[in-house]
Amino acid sequence: MAQGDQIYVMRPLGTLAGVYQHHGIDCGDRSVIHYSKASQVAEVARTSFDRFSWGNPVHPVRHTVAYEDEVVFQRAHSRLGERQYDLFTNNCEHFATWCKTGRSESLQLASFGLQLDQLNLPELRRLVPGASQERSPEQAMALVQRALGDVATAYNTLLTAQQQAQQKMNTWQRVAQTALERDREDLARAALHRKLTAQKQADSLTSQLADLIDMQLTLQRNRDRSAKQS
Repeated sequence: MAQGDQIYVMRPLGTLAGVYQHHGIDCGDRSVIHYSKASQVAEVARTSFDRFSWGNPVHPVRHTVAYEDEVVFQRAHSRLGERQYDLFTNNCEHFATWCKTGRSESLQLASFGLQLDQLNLPELRRLVPGASQERSPEQAMALVQRALGDVATAYNTLLTAQQQAQQKMNTWQRVAQTALERDREDLARAALHRKLTAQKQADSLTSQLADLIDMQLTLQRNRDRSAKQS
């Protein structure tokens, strides 16, 4: 391994050894530029090789097409001090792969079923608050799975609210019709205004239900595909 190499080390999760990969860029002088969590806030930092490896074996990442080693080092160096860590969009692997190839990608997320081009990211963040600050993709996936374990409850809650909004919409439509039959346009306008409010609420809840179902199905497909490939 030499300057400009993308490298990774297996990191533990709790008492489990070698659960996830932590990536960085080799500086060629026994130091590594990577997203360090030595402080309270994750930051792109240049640390010693030993501090990066935690005494574990370090492995290179091979790419078919990549920048020249010096360019890779310069790209990594240009982001020193950055504090924009996000598990879903800018984790340690995103950073190192971007330095090496120009593509901000994380194969680990895909292997855990988190293929974000197929998921509704805002909905994922809503279901799993704080997951983007977790220390590893495996931790985030555990949170996602826990959230999806309660998906039936979430679905039923949304469905009940959606049905209630639909009932309100139908009720105010009948009120408006009755008011018009009695030549009370003022009451009809007020009823139609309330119907519109209920309709917007019903549409929003319907969209949330669709997002919830789509996310569950997509995650399950991704997890099943990853299990078959492993």
